Amino acid sequence: MSGKPYRLGQGGRLIDRSKKVSFTFDGQSMTGFAGDTLASAVLANGQRVFGRSFKYHRPRGLVGLGSEEMNALVGVGEGARHEPNLRATQVELHDGLVAVSQNRWPSLTFDVGAINGKISRFIPGGFYYKTFMWPQAFWKHVYEPMIRRAAGLGKAPDGPDPDTYEHMHAHCDILIIGAGIAGIAAAEAAQASGARVIICDETPRFGGIADLSSGTIEGTPQLDWVRNRAQLLAEADNVHVMTRTTAVGHWHHNHIMLFERVSDHDPKSLAKGKPRHRLWKLRAKQVILATGAIERPIAFANNDRPGIMLATAARALVERYGVAPGMRGVVFTNNDDAYLTALSLKRAGVGIASIVDVRSDMSGARARDARNAGIEIIPGHAIAGVETGFGGLTLTGVKIASWRQGQGRVVNESRVACDFVAMSGGFNPVVNLWCHNGGKLTFDSGLQSYKPGKHHDQIQAVGSANGTMDMAGCLSEGYAAGEAAVKSALPKAKSQKLTPSKAEAVPQNPLEPIWFSPATGKYNEGNKHFIDFQNDVTAADLELAQREGYASVEHTKRYTTFGMATDQGKTSNLNGLGVLAEATGKTIPEIGITTFRPPYTPFSFGSIAGSLTKNLFLPVRRTAIFRWHKAQNAVFEPVGQWRRAYTYPRAGEDKHAAINREILAVRRKVGLLDASTLGKIEIKGPDAAEFLDRIYTNMFSSLKVGRCRYGLMMNELGFLIDDGVTVRLGDDHFLMHTTSGGADRIAAWLEEWLQTEWTQYKVFVTPVTEQWAQFAIAGPKAREVLSKLAPDFDISAEGFPHMAMKEGRLGTYPVRLYRISFSGELSYEVATPANFGRSVWDQILAAGAEFGIEAYGTEALHVLRAEKGYIVVGDETDGTVTPFDVGLDGLVSKKKADFIGKRSLEQSFLKSAGRKQLVGLLTDDPKEVLPDGAYAVRTIKDKPPMEMIGQVTSTYYSPTLDRSIAMALIEDGRNRMGETLSFPLEGKVVRARITDPVFYDKEGSRQNV
Repeated sequence: MSGKPYRLGQGGRLIDRSKKVSFTFDGQSMTGFAGDTLASAVLANGQRVFGRSFKYHRPRGLVGLGSEEMNALVGVGEGARHEPNLRATQVELHDGLVAVSQNRWPSLTFDVGAINGKISRFIPGGFYYKTFMWPQAFWKHVYEPMIRRAAGLGKAPDGPDPDTYEHMHAHCDILIIGAGIAGIAAAEAAQASGARVIICDETPRFGGIADLSSGTIEGTPQLDWVRNRAQLLAEADNVHVMTRTTAVGHWHHNHIMLFERVSDHDPKSLAKGKPRHRLWKLRAKQVILATGAIERPIAFANNDRPGIMLATAARALVERYGVAPGMRGVVFTNNDDAYLTALSLKRAGVGIASIVDVRSDMSGARARDARNAGIEIIPGHAIAGVETGFGGLTLTGVKIASWRQGQGRVVNESRVACDFVAMSGGFNPVVNLWCHNGGKLTFDSGLQSYKPGKHHDQIQAVGSANGTMDMAGCLSEGYAAGEAAVKSALPKAKSQKLTPSKAEAVPQNPLEPIWFSPATGKYNEGNKHFIDFQNDVTAADLELAQREGYASVEHTKRYTTFGMATDQGKTSNLNGLGVLAEATGKTIPEIGITTFRPPYTPFSFGSIAGSLTKNLFLPVRRTAIFRWHKAQNAVFEPVGQWRRAYTYPRAGEDKHAAINREILAVRRKVGLLDASTLGKIEIKGPDAAEFLDRIYTNMFSSLKVGRCRYGLMMNELGFLIDDGVTVRLGDDHFLMHTTSGGADRIAAWLEEWLQTEWTQYKVFVTPVTEQWAQFAIAGPKAREVLSKLAPDFDISAEGFPHMAMKEGRLGTYPVRLYRISFSGELSYEVATPANFGRSVWDQILAAGAEFGIEAYGTEALHVLRAEKGYIVVGDETDGTVTPFDVGLDGLVSKKKADFIGKRSLEQSFLKSAGRKQLVGLLTDDPKEVLPDGAYAVRTIKDKPPMEMIGQVTSTYYSPTLDRSIAMALIEDGRNRMGETLSFPLEGKVVRARITDPVFYDKEGSRQNV
């Protein structure tokens, strides 16, 4: 040892001893070296306790090697740059780093919450289901506040995040996740054939655990082969190399999300404006998982004490960082790999008391090497418990006893003095990503773990991720997978056959499974054999769940919370299944496995938001004509995310006068409306017509090409959610129009049904709202204006009837013309690609000048449609309104076998008398305009409450009729025609007569002219 308590005098291939780094941990100044992780540097400074467990607040030290770490969770940074719950094993040390431990008060060494450990008998797994039920009054004022204070780890940052984040969208032929020897071999094979390859790894360097493994490749150490191949890949034009990048999820059709930590390790780059994190949304033709395997711990009494860690973690501390896990240790194992840890520590000068191996046969090469190095091996034994110093902060020794599978409680233990334990219970292939999108698993009895089975996507697993634990097998699988991926992704590519590198390694003896090592003593200490370290779930908790009837492993998971911590069961899942199997007499495959869900590891909210913050959080959407509107001094209103022209006041006009002028221009001459915000969704495919028949209440499969039809859309409950005109562009091609605010919601609605319910339909849904500018030319002079613009079109009433569509050109610009009307006047809508929008708009204005054309805004449009009794979803509907309620019974097909909401309409309460129905209202005083939402009451009383029988949905002053008009939903409204209702307002009562909701041109002669 040299300098600090656990820093070795030499070694540590990743650190640069010439570059000292200063940092603080819990306010204590410490030093490390460039290349250290926070975990290695803190341990090098003699600090072995990193945090406290969630439930019992037991002191916890380092356990893992990387992303599987569940104990050493820390907060890094200060103020707005503070980030909680980072794994110290993945935090790269830099000068000035500030880190704090979590879940303790007032300090790590003395935590008041540790009292929970003293009463652990009273708070076993699932205790909260039984405890917080009585007395009922306690829930709001005692239980809930207490639980909220106890929930969560770490603290949130203080203030707005000052850093920037990015989103990237990319495609590739082959994505390789994991850059160990199997991943590198796959990349080498794919690169040689010219495929576009992305290879990523969550660590700062390639190689996986090649630097911690024995054996050679092509006669050289693994690490030399890795460095050479990594350099060649980085120099290749068709390979993109990504480090510090975690694949957090895998979705349909090989959509992968990658989380890249760009500048966490480099504050100077961060200060220069480089993004902190980057989220990649990637689509790959082929995916190769080379994610490796994670070592699993062993459940023995008090196996959570600081100083007890995985064997690979102990080996990495010595080999990579020149840090000893302690002064004198015991290696506890059931497999040969842990012997490499003992040999590595021995070479580094770290004391090794003994290797405790549950196996009795110690005839292998690894055991021979250990004996030759002077390391004692104790075969057929297991650790039965540990001895600790004050408060459980230090380890002073272990108790060992003879081991035989299934023997129950052990006796006749002996003591071995030590201050650390390196444990290894075998390795679990990292199958999380394999399972995210429906991949199946198979149990490997040799590994005593699950490995990838079948998958419906274009994805394959190689190397340790596939359960192949020998180096030669990893290499051959990697090369084969790379070649196979190229053949599938690029069938016409000329494959270049590589000569696979050859590996040589010492053969390993099989492991012997051990899930639970019984303790000695009167009470057997069974409640302190930890399975899930972070959530304090013990073997006894799992056994209790079985006794209480939680037979399903998914129910046991939720009852005990095992596998639900931030490490998502990376080290606890298999051990928990093993304990459940022993407790029930079943095999692990019979127990089953819990569900793996994204993300693989937590990733930052900043990366999720990307650049969509502040003014970009909800970008304002503007049409192609926005600048023209602004130049005309338009008053804008928000419609969804759009800004639409509400009205165009002229000099000396207020808004009301401007709106009235615009309305009368449409009724008497011709008006022009920017309707570009109208939702537009293309629906294409051989099943498109049948799909629309199910989506809409009326029939669309009978619609002819070149014709339009108005349709209603309901949810499963039978309530209106949207409406609009859909056009048939071809036999298998439709264009759906939706409300401006509903376009995104309806597109998602269509996709939901296609992806979850009607997966047999061959239909593509493509939102195209922004791709098209669309304008309404409405009024008695509309045909004259259009005839000047499109002299080659037959736009006569016979040649272009109402609800027809034509395609052609206005001048040199491609357009689609629809004869549809939302104003009740003769009307045409002109759609053109958005980049031509302003030019077409200007042409229409020029052609209409001699006819007195005027632009009109959204408020004029609403008055025009209200005069005609046309509904607006969201005004005349409130989520409880059916087509029958608004008088659109004729649009509900009686011929179709099924459509969304059809059965719900048969419910008695939706057909019962007295439901609110859409009616018109005319106030006794024509100048009195009812306010929106005004309630009609059954009887006027001196003061509230009064029985309400309906409410106003739309209300306007109509310059066409020179009076106020309103639409309302009134109980049994259609049977109350002519009845006068009372609307109590502040200080007065307004009376209005119920009329037909169509106030103007009920026959439709003006739009059909």
